[in-house]
Amino acid sequence: MTNQNNENINLTEEQSVGAEQVLSEIYDALKEKGYNPVMQIVGYLLTEDPTYITNYNHARALICKVDRDELLGEIVRFYFEEKHKNDATTED
Repeated sequence: MTNQNNENINLTEEQSVGAEQVLSEIYDALKEKGYNPVMQIVGYLLTEDPTYITNYNHARALICKVDRDELLGEIVRFYFEEKHKNDATTED
C-alpha cells in the first residue's frame, strides 16, 4: 500500500488484528452511548479529530493509539474479504 507521500505502508497481520479489536471496541462504546458508530468513525477517519469518538470505556484513548492507516486498512480488508465470500456463495 502507498500513502500520499508514496511511502510503502505494510500492514502486518498483528496490526490488522489490533485494528480489528480497536474498531470493534470503539463501535460498541459508541453504540452503547447512543451514537451512530459508522458516522462517528467515518468522521474520525476523515478528520482525525478524536472528539468524534466518545470517552466512554476509554474509546477515544484507544483509537488514538492506532494509526489511521491501520484502521483504514482493516476496514478495506474486511470489506473485500466479505465481498469475496458473498460473491463466492452467490456463484454456487
